[in-house]
Amino acid sequence: MPAKKYMTWAAVAFVAFYVVKQPDGAARTVETAANGLASAAGSLATFVNSLG
Repeated sequence: MPAKKYMTWAAVAFVAFYVVKQPDGAARTVETAANGLASAAGSLATFVNSLG
């Protein structure tokens, strides 16, 4: 179990370092992820609507 805890802290530290050192890149990454989720949700909504 401690290995999982260390990996979690390492991931958090990496994200914090990335946000501090590359804020524009971090913002683009978040925007890309949000656009991808919105696109997937739109596709799922279209699929569900076509069923009925």
